[in-house]
Amino acid sequence: MQSPYIVELNEQNFRQVLEGSMQTPVLIHFWAPMSEESAQIIPELQMLTQQYNGAFTLALLNCEQEQMIASQFGVQALPTIALFVNGQAVDGLGGPQAIGAVQDMLNKHLPSQDERQAKQALEMLQSGQHTQALALLQALSADWQQKAEIKLALADCHLELQDFAQAKALLAHIPLEYQDNYYKGLVAKLELHEQAADSPEIQALEQALASTPTDLKIVNELALSYHKVKRDEEALEVLWNTLRTDLNALDGEIKKSFMDILAALGQGNAIAAKYRRQLYSVLY
Repeated sequence: MQSPYIVELNEQNFRQVLEGSMQTPVLIHFWAPMSEESAQIIPELQMLTQQYNGAFTLALLNCEQEQMIASQFGVQALPTIALFVNGQAVDGLGGPQAIGAVQDMLNKHLPSQDERQAKQALEMLQSGQHTQALALLQALSADWQQKAEIKLALADCHLELQDFAQAKALLAHIPLEYQDNYYKGLVAKLELHEQAADSPEIQALEQALASTPTDLKIVNELALSYHKVKRDEEALEVLWNTLRTDLNALDGEIKKSFMDILAALGQGNAIAAKYRRQLYSVLY
């Protein structure tokens, strides 16, 4: 199995691999073709390594081919598994083992799945992969999603993806001790959006519509202006108030704007789903 996290240990690389345990734990599996039990577990160890996605390196040592290295480690029986952290053996298993026993040993010394996933998400955030980071963060356990640093990361993703309502809700519940420069930067981004979302142009259109509520050109223009600044629910409501009684209002322009906004929001959007249902109730 090709993987950057799985290596064949030999005289040329074993010192380098052990030194690598200073950064990432190394699990050494001592095996030999003559020992059926030691060979049988290798595919399961490889699958486990892939699942942990870089949390540790699996080093396979064929003791028949590398007898000198095996003797240096003092291996007495096969299979033998040893976990190295910071250059030192910290745990191990001797004799045939179920893969669950290996996993239990790893879990005593390695970060939890949530911790690994959160770390990966934060690294993605740093490299601008906000959509991928958001998916990982939302898959964390409920307890982890309540952590302030995770809420900040979620708010960052939502701001970047222009889901401002979600970002605002998250930023409203950040404890004082976490309101650092990162938090302040996110709040500033949100405030800039909110200022743009209530521009003088929008205010003027709102006043004009309040004065002449039957002017459908103003209705359409205000809705499209709302949509541009992500005030989509307000945009759809303004249009729906007209469509509910006249589906052909403004020679079909109102309906076109309504459908364009629904399409822009996509199939999975809750607001779009609500207004689609309302439209279908009139159509059918």
